[in-house]
Amino acid sequence: QVQLVESGGGLVQAGGSLRLSCAASENIFSLNPLGWYRQASGKQRELVAVITSSGSTSYADSVKGRFTISRDNAKNTVYLQMNSLKPEDTAVYYCAADKRGSSWSKVPMDYWGKGTLVTVSS
Repeated sequence: QVQLVESGGGLVQAGGSLRLSCAASENIFSLNPLGWYRQASGKQRELVAVITSSGSTSYADSVKGRFTISRDNAKNTVYLQMNSLKPEDTAVYYCAADKRGSSWSKVPMDYWGKGTLVTVSS
């Protein structure tokens, strides 16, 4: 069973930055894709960013140009750099992973962390 542990959440003022980290319990070469989701209070979970084993990335329109997903294979860690944060980015952020590779297509991933809370104050 893949275990994912997020860190890096917290309270930040609007316009600020945070970097979330997600450490995987196994070699992330076997995890494809990796992603970050978020869920705000009272709202549905949404896919924020995805990165494949080849390094291809995709983003939700709401975060394009502000968030960057990356992976460090040597550290078995995936990151989400969040810049120019807005109050509407406030949510619990979840790291997720799958092993379906190119067969995965925007369905909920199979493996999940417990989440880390990001609060952006205005």
